[in-house]
Amino acid sequence: MTRTSTRHPYRVPRLPLLGAVVLLALGTLSAPAQAAGEPPASAAASSAAPPVVTPTPQHMRSAGRDLRVPDRVRLLLGDDVDASTADLIEQTLRSAGARHIITTAVGENASPSHGRGVRLTVTAGSIEDRAVARSLRAAGGTVPGTLVAEGYSLASRDGTVVLAGNDGDGIYYAAQTLRQLVTGKRTLASVTVTDHPAMPLRGSIEGFYGAPWSHSDRLDQLAFYGDIKANTYIYTPKDDTYLREEWREPYPADRLADLRDLIEQARAHHVDFTYALSPGLSVCYSDPGDVSALKTKLGTLYDQGARSFYVALDDISYTEWNCAADRERYGAPGRGSAGQAQADLLNAVQHDFIEAHADAGPLQFVPTEYSDTADSAYKSVLRERLDPKVIVQWTGTDVVPPSISLADAEAAAAVWGRKVFLWDNYPVNDYGQTTGRLLMAPYDKREAGLHKALSGIVLNPMNQAAASKVALFGGASFAWNDEDYDPGRTWRAAADHLADGDRATARALLAFFDTQHLAPTFGDTNWQPQAPELDARLTDFTKAWGSGSPARRHAALRELGAYADVLAGAPERIRAGVRDPAFLAQTEPWLDALDVWGGALDATLDGLRDRLHSGSGQEDFTEAAELAERAAAFTTIPGTTRPQGTIKVADGVLDTFIEQAPEM
Repeated sequence: MTRTSTRHPYRVPRLPLLGAVVLLALGTLSAPAQAAGEPPASAAASSAAPPVVTPTPQHMRSAGRDLRVPDRVRLLLGDDVDASTADLIEQTLRSAGARHIITTAVGENASPSHGRGVRLTVTAGSIEDRAVARSLRAAGGTVPGTLVAEGYSLASRDGTVVLAGNDGDGIYYAAQTLRQLVTGKRTLASVTVTDHPAMPLRGSIEGFYGAPWSHSDRLDQLAFYGDIKANTYIYTPKDDTYLREEWREPYPADRLADLRDLIEQARAHHVDFTYALSPGLSVCYSDPGDVSALKTKLGTLYDQGARSFYVALDDISYTEWNCAADRERYGAPGRGSAGQAQADLLNAVQHDFIEAHADAGPLQFVPTEYSDTADSAYKSVLRERLDPKVIVQWTGTDVVPPSISLADAEAAAAVWGRKVFLWDNYPVNDYGQTTGRLLMAPYDKREAGLHKALSGIVLNPMNQAAASKVALFGGASFAWNDEDYDPGRTWRAAADHLADGDRATARALLAFFDTQHLAPTFGDTNWQPQAPELDARLTDFTKAWGSGSPARRHAALRELGAYADVLAGAPERIRAGVRDPAFLAQTEPWLDALDVWGGALDATLDGLRDRLHSGSGQEDFTEAAELAERAAAFTTIPGTTRPQGTIKVADGVLDTFIEQAPEM
């Protein structure tokens, strides 16, 4: 509920938010196209700089004036363009103003009538297709000397756009970049791009405790991963007993059908659905029957279309065996014997199952010791005995590390004898220090250059799937191009994505994200501060107020009042402007609480204004205290978060200011 009150006559209108405000336009908007007598496709306004594209391409430069998108566009598609990519290109062209798209195959002679009035030709296909490569060069693009998997080249100028992928994934990612080159109705940016991911694995692992994602959450996430060029989703929800306690048992038909839906959705958006089995609580490593049961279970998912597989041996004990036969084979339980038993199991899966299926990816594995870089008997045995093709996960120097440096990752790579695959426990909110919190700070404190020691990054998200998109946006961008990653720029792009390009909604989202900025570790250290934008503004205000100068106090009230209006209006703006119903439902108690906190801040500023005019402000301060008490009483939605608790909104910042303001 937004607080309403009688405004003082000198209260200034709401001003644009500075500092956290983002100008998110993707280039210069050109004038609308004429219905008749359209200019050539190359005749459009010039963009001052290339648009913001996320993830940031490895190489992108402006090629001059924006392209005009006419009514009629010719689309030439190579054999390697799948239906999802073709649909995405068509949707992008229509969003830019094209009304008639004539689609033919690359190299196919089009009917003469199809070419009439066509001023823009878009070509998409494999860079190894000579016709596509020739078109790319003609449009000013270059064919890279080394074709990195999932990479692409794109060129757009003089009435031509060419999307040339190094493989099918690359063509799809070129189309995702094209989607971000729409600079207005009827215009596309003219650019040349050569791009590829720095890390081969990018995405998320559904590995948190508490309420799992719903089926619709997962389907939505997989579509979102395609948008952000993430290619990995590791399925390991803690509530799926067929992954853990009943890992030997087959899935019922309805559960298997749900998994097939997810696999098909993942494939449509160029995401690998990785099925992660967790047999460690009961497996008998030396029992051929258990080894066979594990491979059979993975085979069931292979039959549904999965091609990426994972064995999780985390959060188990190696101080005891699950069967007497393991003691007979491996000796007394301990680090070294556990490493040997696990190596035997994993090698059997890699050799007998993975390598028996030519289209399956290398086996992935999270070890029992996953959160440090110290060598041990366990790591030593696995380093020496584990097949080098098996991918090993690592969470950093702690379960929730405050930062990850290249030196940290290189130490982990050395101790495991291979690049490690980062399981990053952010923005997961299933532990005590996260009670009542959404973790919505930018993805940060990961050092540029990590691709030299990491094979990839997956983020462990929150119970709130839609709200997790803010961090996932950053994680995917960092893994694609860690050398040119800007946390703030990507954070703003995430807000723009959720706002569907509406600037006022993006501004409101950024103000909301700021109130959910704190990121704790397992201890007393926070690796991201709470509400840094609001905190800086309140600090500046307090200094100005403390000067005693009436002019400075008036100016400070105007400035802080403008931001307070943005903050108080953010819930209403977000509810009106965000089209994702899951985001609104999952953040509801936090938006409700912010609504009331915003009213408390307004009342506090009203009290200070009253003091400037020789009043006491006491009535307003009393109202602010009452509203603050109400705001602090909101709780998380039962059954949706672990642990349950009261909602936190800019805690330690906003509440402290409201409490201390009467004494200023």
